[in-house]
Amino acid sequence: MQKNKKIDARTSIDSSLLQTIYYDYPGKKIEIEINTDEFTCVCPWSGMPDFATITIKYIPGKKCIELKSLKYYLYSYRNVGIVHESVINRILKDLVKLCAPKKMSVEAEFRTRGGLKTKVSASYP
Repeated sequence: MQKNKKIDARTSIDSSLLQTIYYDYPGKKIEIEINTDEFTCVCPWSGMPDFATITIKYIPGKKCIELKSLKYYLYSYRNVGIVHESVINRILKDLVKLCAPKKMSVEAEFRTRGGLKTKVSASYP
């Protein structure tokens, strides 16, 4: 199978879009859960779109993820040829770097394609 020429993930995924807001209760342990079913990227081999539901769960330190910036960051994956495992690891890496959470997990449940459904997750620490 020959790879299609796609947009380079290293330069197209724009983590500079991400912003934070300060968490007013850093001593209070809460869990924040963010879900979106609008995530898309491109299969690097077939060139077909991949659709997923992304779930982000985290316990904030001093900062929380600003939601509008997260939406635009996730949109930056839209035309990028990237495998499912790399999607999750990249999102986790970028979000941990952004807000230094006490704990975080990212999960993607990709839509069924070719009779196969994929669910990928990663966590910090």
